[in-house]
Amino acid sequence: MSQEYKIVQDGKVYTTVPSQVVIQQVPPRKTNGMGTAGFVLALIGLVFCWVPFLDLILSFLGFVFSFVGLFKTPVGLAIAGFIISIIALILSVVICGALIAAILGL
Repeated sequence: MSQEYKIVQDGKVYTTVPSQVVIQQVPPRKTNGMGTAGFVLALIGLVFCWVPFLDLILSFLGFVFSFVGLFKTPVGLAIAGFIISIIALILSVVICGALIAAILGL
């Protein structure tokens, strides 16, 4: 049973019914900070794979953060960071090995 309200305006009678306000709460988005950090560090490590020891540090940190991020949801960026960091670590070992071989004259 709803109440009706009559409003007189400019000689006309308007009938209104109180409206119901519905508030929807949006659930918070789930994020994976460790997975995102691992992805970013692995990507920076891959870009800087030509810098011998900086790449090792960035790729290793990307590997560790991505590995920790694999156990949280969502795991998309953590998986990508994990794979990219492995590729960057392999490239960095090859480049560091070539650099050491060139320095030693092997």
